[in-house]
Amino acid sequence: MTDDAYLFLAMTTGGWQGTPLALVGELECLDTPAVRAWFTAQGMNPASPAVRVVPPEQSGLIPKDAERLPVPLSEEELERVRRAGATDSVAGIEEELLAFRDSEDNRDALLRRALAAGVPAHRIVELSGIDPTTLSSASAG
Repeated sequence: MTDDAYLFLAMTTGGWQGTPLALVGELECLDTPAVRAWFTAQGMNPASPAVRVVPPEQSGLIPKDAERLPVPLSEEELERVRRAGATDSVAGIEEELLAFRDSEDNRDALLRRALAAGVPAHRIVELSGIDPTTLSSASAG
């Protein structure tokens, strides 16, 4: 795990996608020369729907082939990133994920619902006790 958040490009439509940068709002790091150069090199801008941001605890879930850039965030910015990735339905899904530990009935359907509800992938793994690769295969199915 790293202490940096990451910007990355989500170039696929399936599976875990991170949080769209546009949902988070302005981040101080977006004005730095390194980040501006990264956007230029990628042919993207911060408003692009492909640009995603993840907190440090989710950096291991970024697709291996995704273009990425570590960025430092303030505590307030980091909290905004985390909140932007959550939805109102997260609490109910999290309860189901905890119950899932005792059963594998409808595993893939539950995992897909959790992803669709916006439960962060690291949280699904933590609550359900599944391996992260299982989550990837369930989301593809």
